Amino acid sequence: MNPAVAFTLILLSLMIGSGVVSASWGFTLGRQALTGVRQPETRPTSGAPVSREGGNPGQGAVILADEAEILQQVKARISGGQ
Repeated sequence: MNPAVAFTLILLSLMIGSGVVSASWGFTLGRQALTGVRQPETRPTSGAPVSREGGNPGQGAVILADEAEILQQVKARISGGQ
């Protein structure tokens, strides 16, 4: 057999072997890290169930800030005044 082919096959088998070892080691570490961790039994809520229909129409509304006002505040802070 050609030495180059033999060397290539040896390297390929070593890479496959190291991949299997690395995967099994990672699986073992992940399994140990998650021992004792359980999925919550229910969805975490803030108390009473929230009705999705006809809720607060203003909830989640985006309020845009005035750019000129923000720039004035930044310039005032940079210059040392609050």
